[in-house]
Amino acid sequence: MSSFIRLYDRLVDAFAVISGLMLVWLMVAVVASVLIRNFGGQPPAWLFTSTEYSMFYLTLLGAPWLVREKGHVFVEIVIVHLPPALLSLMSRLVMLICAVIAFVLAWKGLELVTANIQGGDYDVRTYFIPMWIFTIVYPISFALMGIEFARFVFSKELFHSATTQGGL
Repeated sequence: MSSFIRLYDRLVDAFAVISGLMLVWLMVAVVASVLIRNFGGQPPAWLFTSTEYSMFYLTLLGAPWLVREKGHVFVEIVIVHLPPALLSLMSRLVMLICAVIAFVLAWKGLELVTANIQGGDYDVRTYFIPMWIFTIVYPISFALMGIEFARFVFSKELFHSATTQGGL
């Protein structure tokens, strides 16, 4: 495996770890917010804002790792009955479609980030936060998901199989 691929894999792993840490932060923030309210206080505004951003970031940053680990849910009712050659073809076709969609969404996300920067857009609900800080995760995450889906198109390993644990 080349050092570039190892570096790329570590990046996806790092985003998954960040995602997990944000999930822990959500738990801590919700418990803290409830405790503060139960003692008659008002939680600070940054606590609510940080949980909103964390939910968004953890979902998108963890998604490429989830693709690599075959963690996305899919229905196996049809594929369990396919012959191996047809299963291979169908799985690769589905992964190709997923990769194309992910790359299109990455491109659209990049357009959104660019528009946010050029327009000087801000999220002004609690604090004045530049919108590009919020939207930058779109092109990054969807590009990485596109790469992960494309890896299944060209690898020996299939995303879908009759014995995969990820399906319903």
